[in-house]
Order: sequence, then C-alpha cells, then structure tokens
Amino acid sequence: MGNQHEAVKKTTRLKEIVAVMRKYHFLSNFYRQGNPEAICAALQELGPTFVKLGQILSTRPDLVSPEYVKALRKLQDQVTADPFSSVEHTFEAATGKKIATTFVNFDRHPFASASIGQVHHATLFDGTAVVVKVQHPTVTQLVNTDLALLRQAIKLLKYVPTGKMVVDLDKTLDELSRSLLSEIDTLKEAQNGAEFYHLNNGDGIFQVPKVYLTDCAPQVLVNQTMTGESIRTLFKKSDDEAVIKRNRYLAEALVRNFMKQVFVDHFFHADPHPGNILFSPGQSGEQKITRKVDKRVGSRQVSYRQLEELPPYRLTYLDFGMMGRLTPVMADGIAEVILALTTKNNNRIARAVLGICNQTGDLNENQFTRQLAKFLRPYLAEGVGQIDFANMLYRIIQLCQKNNLQIKPEVTLLIKAFGTLESTVAKLDPDISMMAVARPFGIAYLKRKLNARNLVDDSIFQSIATLQSINKLPEKIDTALEAFSNGDIEIKLRYKEQSKLLKQVERITNRFLVVIILAAVILGSSLLVENSTQHPHIYHLGVTGYAISIAVIIILLVSELVHRFRRWRNQNK
Repeated sequence: MGNQHEAVKKTTRLKEIVAVMRKYHFLSNFYRQGNPEAICAALQELGPTFVKLGQILSTRPDLVSPEYVKALRKLQDQVTADPFSSVEHTFEAATGKKIATTFVNFDRHPFASASIGQVHHATLFDGTAVVVKVQHPTVTQLVNTDLALLRQAIKLLKYVPTGKMVVDLDKTLDELSRSLLSEIDTLKEAQNGAEFYHLNNGDGIFQVPKVYLTDCAPQVLVNQTMTGESIRTLFKKSDDEAVIKRNRYLAEALVRNFMKQVFVDHFFHADPHPGNILFSPGQSGEQKITRKVDKRVGSRQVSYRQLEELPPYRLTYLDFGMMGRLTPVMADGIAEVILALTTKNNNRIARAVLGICNQTGDLNENQFTRQLAKFLRPYLAEGVGQIDFANMLYRIIQLCQKNNLQIKPEVTLLIKAFGTLESTVAKLDPDISMMAVARPFGIAYLKRKLNARNLVDDSIFQSIATLQSINKLPEKIDTALEAFSNGDIEIKLRYKEQSKLLKQVERITNRFLVVIILAAVILGSSLLVENSTQHPHIYHLGVTGYAISIAVIIILLVSELVHRFRRWRNQNK
C-alpha cells in the first residue's frame, strides 16, 4: 500500500512538473537562452529543489548566458522551518549524540531556513559560540526524486524547440545534478571547511571559522560563530583618504590570498561573492607572520619570515560547499595562461589555452589562434576593471566548443571564482588590476617548478643560451646541408586544411568509381536486353541491372542532398 501511495505521489508530481514547464515554454526558452524571467518563474513555482538548481546555475557562467546568470541570482529559497522535535530527531539520528549532551545551549528557533536546511545558534560546553546547520529530514529523498522526475518530464515533452540551440540541456542537467548532490552532503562541506581553515586561518588579516568535525555528520554541520558584516557594506564611494587606503589594502589582500589558494594550496574557494566574505574590526598592533622574504647577503641567499603589524580589521571566509582543487600540472597551465595574457602575445595565449582544454574532435590550431586573437583584442585593450568576466567566459567557452575544445571543469570553476572575486575587488579599488597582482604569483610558481634557465622572464640565462646557440650555428647549418644532400632529411609540406581536402578528394574519387561501375552495369544491361529475344532469363537479368542502377543513383542523390543540408546547417549554427 505504501509503495502504491508513493507511486501516485510521483505521478502527480511529474504531471505538475510537465504542466509548469509547458506553461512557461521552459525547454524552448532554455535552449535558446531567451526570456530568463519565465525560467525563474517556473523554478520558483516548482519549489525548493528547482530553486536550488537555479541558484547553482547562477554560479555557472560556463553553462548559461550572462543574462540568465543575472536573473537566476535573484531567486530566493526561504522555506518554512522544521519544528524543534524534527531538528532534534535529525541531529540524533545523524550523529548518534543528543543535543542536550553536545551543547550547553541550543536555540530552538533557527535564524535562517533555506531549501537544504536551517541554521541554529548554539554554545559548546567550553563556552565556544557555534552555528549548527541541520538538513530538513526529507531533503535527500526530495532532491533525488525531483531530479529523476525532471529527466522524465523533459523526455515527455514532445515539441522540439525552433531556432538555434545555444546550450546543451543534457550536459547542463548532468552538471547541475552533480553540484546539487554534492551540496547536500554536509559532511563533505565540513571536510572542505576544516582543510580551508588549516590553510588560511591566520594568513594575514584572514579568518576562517573552525569546524568541529567530531560533531558533524552527513546531515549536520557545526562550526565556529563568526562576527562581522558582508564586505558589500564597504562598496559605497567615499572621498575619505583613510577609507580609500583601507579598501585598497583589502582589495590587494583578497587577490594575494586567492593567488595563494591557487598556486600554493591548489585548493580554492569557488564562490567568493560578497555574502561569503565578512568584514569585522580586529586588534590593532597584533603581530603576525605574513610573508617570506628572500634576500642576498654577500654570496649567500637568506630566507626569513618578516613580521608585520596588521591593520585593525579582519576578513572572514564563509560557506565551503563549493570548492575547487587543482593538480600541480593544471596549476602550471593556469600560470602559463596568466603570463601569456600579460604579454598580449596571441600565439602564446592560444598555446596556453590549449593546455587547459580537452580536445573533442578535429582541431585547426591556426584557425583557433586567429579567432581567439580577434576575440581577445578588445579585452586586452581594456583595463581589468572594465572587463565583464561572466560574458567573456561564456563567449570563450562557446569559441572553444566551435573548435572542438572543452575547457576542463576545474579551470572553468577557477575562472568563474576569479570573475566573482574580481567584481568585489573592483568595487573596493577600481584602479587595481587583478592580472597585475596575479602575474608575480604565476612567475614565482613557475620558478619553483621549473629550472631558472627555462624561464622566459630570466633575461640573463636567455642571453647566455642565445649566445651559445649563435656560436654553434655554422656547425649546425653545415651538418643540416650535408644530411639534406645525402637524402637523410625529408621535407613535409602540410596544407592547413589538409585533412578536409583529403576527405573531399577521397569522397570524389569514390563517387567517380561508383559512376564508372554504374555506367558499365547500364551498358551491360542494355546489351543483355537488346539480345535476349530468345532468352527470357537474360532479359530479366538485364532489367535487374537497370533496377539496381536506378536504386544506386537514387541513393547517391539522397546522400548528396543530406550531405549538403548538414553542411548548410553547420555553417548556420
């Protein structure tokens, strides 16, 4: 009886999803990335799971257009809070502990409630103030059910959107499903927070809430309460020199810390929007180890830690549900991209971008380099503060896709985080260039990873290597000429559209051979029919030859029309 009731509920919910999607023309609008307001209205009407999907989608400018990103950010997911009895049951079932034996105080009324869970203030027995995030009891089941029904609803909708498809709906849904299922795993968020705390708490002016892992579980997160206000409260323009100086310091600190996350930790906060960064007063005059200094004393290289007096304020990172991780090889690729962008060398930029992409088909590197150079020209002429990173990222990904390239997911996440942080930094200090701050980190990273004489920026080693090459040049030329005259060297010329040309030549050759064979069959059939008055079997054989020839001709004509139609459609995509 229970299974039957559950099946009825799923069928009813599926009908509701299909009805709402039809009402707002969900698929046609989403395919063409048009009318984002209708998509937002549909998600809001479908409930918490879909609102959360929209919120996650608003952080993915690699999947949807900038207009969609802007509209989806307005989605609100405030839901009715669960009663304390439900919270108590969830906590005890998830952790195996009782609230009364874990906390000396626990606020029965949450101070926030969203689609995934609700948050309560509490106090540990040692007096530490903490916040406790407890998932709604049915959230995991609800998310899994709604995701499965969403896929069914899309299959049930029979109409095909007209116009040009801008996004791949199946790929988008796969990405969103992974992100949402990861986000509802609270234990994973706790582990991320503990690692980020270890790497960044006390790094200059930065603070990170401590996570109490022994009290956490897949549905429960317990971490230290942090005071302060969103950094967006500092975005107001001011003529006060002290305020301008403070905001410039904060902007540089944010960029430097983010570069440390990328190039030193290889573990970065992927959603550093203003709501996840708090500003709070600190103790003036506090001494902290903030940076390593390398100094040459005589013939020795000395490294030491420099103590620096910190200003009387702190920045605090929150929310570690969306984090990025890079391999050392990928960090190398990111450093190359940063250095290439600062040189404004189109070929170097293209090679660096290729290093962080997966190739999904045939690639014409020269064509890609030209297209990328044309695209980047206006951006490289602007200051970083004037660049719309969301729009730039979306267009770069589309350009890569047209050239059978796919930017690796971890890189997409990094660029998205970089763009989010850039908008915050630009509001604090419009004159700062994140690329200018990032370049020294990229150089320093490569110096640690590579031999110094391979580094482009090291002019001394480059000059020595060049002089050594010049001295050996006559000998190398003589050796090459001798090898060429002996036939030991082959010169291969490659046309830039060679693969396409060869395919076309092969196709024409095959058609030519078929035509010759058809002509022979038709000629032979004609002779058989003409001389078959006394032999009906020979007559039938000749007619059969005619029939086969006509059938092959029809197939060739249809094949040619299909080929031309596909080529026309690809040219108009």
